[in-house]
Amino acid sequence: MVPRSAVRSRRRPAYPVLLLAVAVLAAGCATERELPESPQGRSPDALRTAEQPAPAEPSPATASPTPTAPDGTAPGSAGPTPTRTGLRHVFPVRADNVDYHPTHSAYPGTDLFADCGEPFVAVTDGRILEVSRVDRYDKRGPQGPYNGGLSVSLLGDDGVRYYGSHLSVVDRGIKEGARVRAGQQLGKVGRTGNANNVCHVHFGISPPCTGQDDWWIRRGVVWPAKYLDSWRRGGNREPAAAVTAWRREHGCPAKP
Repeated sequence: MVPRSAVRSRRRPAYPVLLLAVAVLAAGCATERELPESPQGRSPDALRTAEQPAPAEPSPATASPTPTAPDGTAPGSAGPTPTRTGLRHVFPVRADNVDYHPTHSAYPGTDLFADCGEPFVAVTDGRILEVSRVDRYDKRGPQGPYNGGLSVSLLGDDGVRYYGSHLSVVDRGIKEGARVRAGQQLGKVGRTGNANNVCHVHFGISPPCTGQDDWWIRRGVVWPAKYLDSWRRGGNREPAAAVTAWRREHGCPAKP
């Protein structure tokens, strides 16, 4: 028989061991609460605690936009500054029977051949830059400024000017400064100006230089065919980079 004093002496060391184990477990739980797992899809830098709230983001109403000139050019830049990328682009004539060629005489541009009266539409979201509602072309007059007859220029939100001319009519409400959406009708295919009595739309892609009286730029400086091919297939090839590169190289020529 073991004396009671001996039993008590062997049981005493168990208490400090149990207390130490409880302390370790408590510390481990506290550590897990302080270092939670990163939520899926979020980097550790994005984690915030109550003592480190996330910084407030400026609202669109108070954010300061990059200043631009009326032609879409940022001060001190070599060309137009696109305000948006990834915009939807659509084929400029909404018809099934449209033909065009990858080349054009004398300068980059494309003639889109379709029946007179077919819709000419906005290539992308933007605002109307220039409108001609009167056919001032005269074979005996200067060749160039009025060749397009009735026409519309759209300054896309991508910083690119899209030009369509030889129209039979410009839609009501399409005026300088008006906002339009991709696919919105701007006018109808026609044969005004120097269209030689052939129904078509002359389509040009260019930077917005002076915004007025720069017909030699407005008529087109970047070959449109590869973009038209993409848009016709439902693709979204964007000409903004090519237009900006041309502007950097050429500036805004004062004459053809």
